[in-house]
Amino acid sequence: MRNFFTAIFVFSVVFINAQFDSVNSGEILKYRIHYGFLNAGFATLSTKKTTYNGAPHLYVRGEGKSSGAVRAFFKVDDIYESYINLRTDQPSFYVRNVSEGSYRKNLASTFNHSNHTVSLHDRIKNETRNFNVSSDIQDMLSSFYYLRTLSTDQLKVGSSVKLNVWIDDEIYPFMLKVVGTEMMSTKFGRINCLKIIPSVMSGRVFKAKEGVTMWVTNDANHIPVQMKAELAVGSLKADLIEYSNVKYPLRFAK
Repeated sequence: MRNFFTAIFVFSVVFINAQFDSVNSGEILKYRIHYGFLNAGFATLSTKKTTYNGAPHLYVRGEGKSSGAVRAFFKVDDIYESYINLRTDQPSFYVRNVSEGSYRKNLASTFNHSNHTVSLHDRIKNETRNFNVSSDIQDMLSSFYYLRTLSTDQLKVGSSVKLNVWIDDEIYPFMLKVVGTEMMSTKFGRINCLKIIPSVMSGRVFKAKEGVTMWVTNDANHIPVQMKAELAVGSLKADLIEYSNVKYPLRFAK
């Protein structure tokens, strides 16, 4: 179950070429996580507009925690942070600080887009390494918010998008396919959603190249309401259970 909550943030990072007009400062999304038949924990995503190095940025924070019986034998406390430049729509600074059982990782990535490099500081080992990256690089959280900001004309059945995502100390290529629409049942009611299948890496987190399915609201918000993933061991499911301060009203039907 290592990289447990990493999956929640990984399988949402799939869109590019957008603006952040459809994401409010102060928005909060909360998900209940199921590992197989177990209620395993919660994941929360929040946003705040701020400045970083004198430029306007969107600060996004993702937190994952195990709960209940799962926490008794597998304690998870994960924090993800990203500062996204609102002028360039690219990340300036990204942190992945995870504690999952005996597994620990605390990495801080500083992006220099002018020369296409990333300075990666391992806060546990107190080591810094530099990497060459592609000009279109995104981190896990910044990519998630690109999903949210595509227009309804850009995000439609039959479309596909490629993206290079910075994870730990490597670049991983992602490609998604919007394969259809479905009415999804949630605690708030039923809502029309786009069904999306991202192609992701295998061998580290997910079982197969296309072992992930995600349903996002078929509106200007593009909020994920349910996500499923087949892991190397077991399966993971996330359901939206709370939301606040979203840009556009969500239209649920009872």
